[in-house]
Amino acid sequence: MKFLLIGVLRAYRALISPLYGQVCRYHPSCSAYALEAVTEHGAARGVWLSVRRLARCHPWAAGGYDPVPPHRHRPSRTASAAPTPTQGA
Repeated sequence: MKFLLIGVLRAYRALISPLYGQVCRYHPSCSAYALEAVTEHGAARGVWLSVRRLARCHPWAAGGYDPVPPHRHRPSRTASAAPTPTQGA
């Protein structure tokens, strides 16, 4: 699914996006943001981040630099568990 979305986004950026010109209020553009979000975070979270970004894009938005948030790393359960002390004599 991730690679299908990446292909669709690349096709949009190559074929349709140039027709609009430089009209984006944000940097990177919404399509570049979506491509980076899906590449970095996967299909589900990438689409969610992209939809949130598109919802913020309206004529009254201030715009500006709006990067994709960094990937959240959750600690694994085994790594976060405290090691048990060894029984000594």
